[in-house]
Amino acid sequence: MAKPLVPNDVTMLVERFDRSREGQKRTLGRTLLLAVLLASVLAAGCARRPSAQQADDRGATPEGVSQVVAANNEFACKLYAQLKDAPSNIFFSPFSISTALAMTYEGARGQTAEEMRSVLGLPEDARTRRSAFARIFNRLNARDTVCKLSAANALWTQKGHQFLSSYLDVTSRYYSGRASDLDFRHSPEESRLTIDQWAARQTRGEIRDFVSDVAIDTMTRLVLTNAIYFKGKWAEEFDKKYTADAGFRIGPNSSVKVPMMVQQSTLPYAEANGLQILELPYRNGPDRAGNRTENLGSQPAPVRPGETSMLILLPRTGDLRPLEDSLTIQNLTEWRKQLRNEDVEVGLPKFRVEQKVELRKALTALGMKSAFDMAMADFSGMREHDSLFIGDVIHKAVVETDEQGTVAAAATADIIYEGEAPHFRFFRADHPFIFIIQERESGSILFIGRVENPALGN
Repeated sequence: MAKPLVPNDVTMLVERFDRSREGQKRTLGRTLLLAVLLASVLAAGCARRPSAQQADDRGATPEGVSQVVAANNEFACKLYAQLKDAPSNIFFSPFSISTALAMTYEGARGQTAEEMRSVLGLPEDARTRRSAFARIFNRLNARDTVCKLSAANALWTQKGHQFLSSYLDVTSRYYSGRASDLDFRHSPEESRLTIDQWAARQTRGEIRDFVSDVAIDTMTRLVLTNAIYFKGKWAEEFDKKYTADAGFRIGPNSSVKVPMMVQQSTLPYAEANGLQILELPYRNGPDRAGNRTENLGSQPAPVRPGETSMLILLPRTGDLRPLEDSLTIQNLTEWRKQLRNEDVEVGLPKFRVEQKVELRKALTALGMKSAFDMAMADFSGMREHDSLFIGDVIHKAVVETDEQGTVAAAATADIIYEGEAPHFRFFRADHPFIFIIQERESGSILFIGRVENPALGN
């Protein structure tokens, strides 16, 4: 019987945010809107997730949900293009970012709203947009299987600073983002600790020191937080005893030694224009270990592919640039359509990617300019006759993949492969690749990343 997962110590997951140059230039007497986001892929045992308020999705339609999913995926590709020039590994959650910014957009007006809607690709019709986000939120929080996926939103407002009830009603009703009063002006440290405690609850105690004392100060008036949590086990686990050190090419004439996991299995696979595409489904249903008994002849319950998977894009060469230049929603859709079950011999490195990104520069480059401009920002839908603007959008994400799945702690799996099937496709990720954690049916991109050097661990 497999041993229960023991969570890694990830208390340093969210490092202290540095005060940005723009933050040092704040003018007294102006009001600051600070958007802070968190995305995490963690293992924290198999305890139930914290309960979430149900969002109002009664007006949701399949067409509306598809529009929001398509918008999120398009935003994922656009933001990846902005971040791809950063050195080494990349990882972020476009879903987390777009959700928190959608809540911010609900209070934007005029040019600020138009720029945000254009960058995020949001449906213009309010009912379609809001009810679709609500349906997706509820769907993520409805799972209670071995694959854990949940999201949470919250707003933190300055005590005595009256935001429009119409705005607070929308964020609470459709985004399940309840507002709580804090006293940033007189008690910034106590306010920070309160937000830290919220983050710890949403991630089962794994994320602490979420917001540093330099991110929260006496000029803060509103903080929006979003947390997304994922823990998945592979439908077909890698046997740990076959994991061995192997070379991973990080350049034309250089490589590093990394633990390489291997397995032979029947998996969705495709090839297109020098690109190999592999889908590794996560497991559905209850934990396999929990279904075993000591009775003679008993068999574990069958493992079924679940509703989420990792899509790996591996160029035949070690050069990722052509793939990154062609990473569009149209190409992703076409590549998914080409997937067919094939017998595949898989080699995949164990890897960990942890990244903090300040998104002001990237979002401004995409066209979201006035929201960050103290003189031009229009968030009058939150509070009339005020000078709200976004100080920064800060995003933190971490992923760790091992033999059991996408988790933060390793355990031994007891899957034995007998014999050797003929005509195996060879998928050996021994050079840089892109990976996507997605909902299988909708194709919604929850996380996206790049592994250039799995030995770094960020």
